[in-house]
Amino acid sequence: MKSLLITLLIFTATISFSQETVEETNSIENQFDKIYRVSTTYQSYKVISKDSYQSLKSNVLDSLKSSKMIISKKDILLNAEKENIEKNKVLLSKTKLDLEASLIKENSISVAGLQLSKVTYNLILWSIVIILLLALSYFIFKFTRSNVLTREAKDNLAEIEEEFEKHRKNTLDKEQKLRRQLQDEINKQRNS
Repeated sequence: MKSLLITLLIFTATISFSQETVEETNSIENQFDKIYRVSTTYQSYKVISKDSYQSLKSNVLDSLKSSKMIISKKDILLNAEKENIEKNKVLLSKTKLDLEASLIKENSISVAGLQLSKVTYNLILWSIVIILLLALSYFIFKFTRSNVLTREAKDNLAEIEEEFEKHRKNTLDKEQKLRRQLQDEINKQRNS
């Protein structure tokens, strides 16, 4: 069991170490450093083997090719995003126009085919209501006043009719008395 555990630990360490060395050797900077270390020195110059140079060159060209492909893909993506942004700007301006039209429509009322703002509509409506209330108040006042005058006139007429009836009765009584007196006088004159 212990030997299996030790073997497993050694295997894990080897794998992790080999991954680090693979990552180190894969980067271009590490490849340049490695060639510099491995190359021989002649006076103040470094001598690089042709195979190492060719390997480095192909790795650098591959990396450049890969980078150019990535850059071209990103350029294509960038252009697509620019087009998308332009489309979104057009859509945004259209949406703003639609929003303004909707706000105008929401804040206005169509009356007999004319678009009136709600403030104007409310002002006209309340003006009409106030004018109608004032007219109603005026007509109620006039009706009440006329009604009072009519009642007074009826009361006066009733009083005058009553006085007239009293006066007629009084006059009739006086007339009857005068006729009786006249008749009495005529009778006295005939008898005498």
